[in-house]
Amino acid sequence: MISTLIIDDEINARKIIRNIVESVSHEFTIIGEAHNVASGVEMIKKHKPELILLDIDMPDGTAFNLLDKIGKVDFRIIFITAHSDYAIQAFKFSTIDYILKPIVSTELFRALDKAKKTFEVDDLNVKIDALISNLKLNETKKKLVLKTSESILCININDIYFCESDGGSYTKFHFKDKSNFLVSKPLKEYDELLSSHNFFRIHKSYLVNVNKIIRYEKQYGGSIILKNQTELTVSFRKREQFLQMYISA
Repeated sequence: MISTLIIDDEINARKIIRNIVESVSHEFTIIGEAHNVASGVEMIKKHKPELILLDIDMPDGTAFNLLDKIGKVDFRIIFITAHSDYAIQAFKFSTIDYILKPIVSTELFRALDKAKKTFEVDDLNVKIDALISNLKLNETKKKLVLKTSESILCININDIYFCESDGGSYTKFHFKDKSNFLVSKPLKEYDELLSSHNFFRIHKSYLVNVNKIIRYEKQYGGSIILKNQTELTVSFRKREQFLQMYISA
């Protein structure tokens, strides 16, 4: 049984969360509720929960104020937010689980299912640090968390030179020194996440940081040269769209 604490300033939200969690009572047990940062800190220190369902905005501060008061996080967290798309994108960059208000039972069930799986304290603290940074930093300093079963990497997105698909469910991240990092997510997911941050899909296999391109070569069908002298093919289907973007950049 995973001991669970609900922290949310809205009574109705707490009721909805409780009802959903109690419907899987053979796996989770609710040990208490709190309505703000102060009572949340008190409950965490008193009960030492294994999972917290944590609202972002409360009358006396935010979830991040609460985490500052706690110090190192040694429990699972599912954040609850009614934030803008900008804040949601910060969660995605940091690979931290969240659910949106109004709360949908299927989404909370999904988050609870993930919470049951392997939990690494150090991984979560890295992700939380990245999330807080992403909520504060400008576009060029956004941090992306990359994770494998063996390691976790937090990088500035502008340090990425390009992302490469293996044609399936893996993506390889390439950097200035031509080192790389392989993660088990398809390139499509990173295309959706990074395309609004000056990354362009020049080929079904390549998502490129446009800031790292130094020139376009017309011969042999078209290719780009990156600052570390890596050469990548631009597909015929993407060429016109790429050139329009590249020339106007």
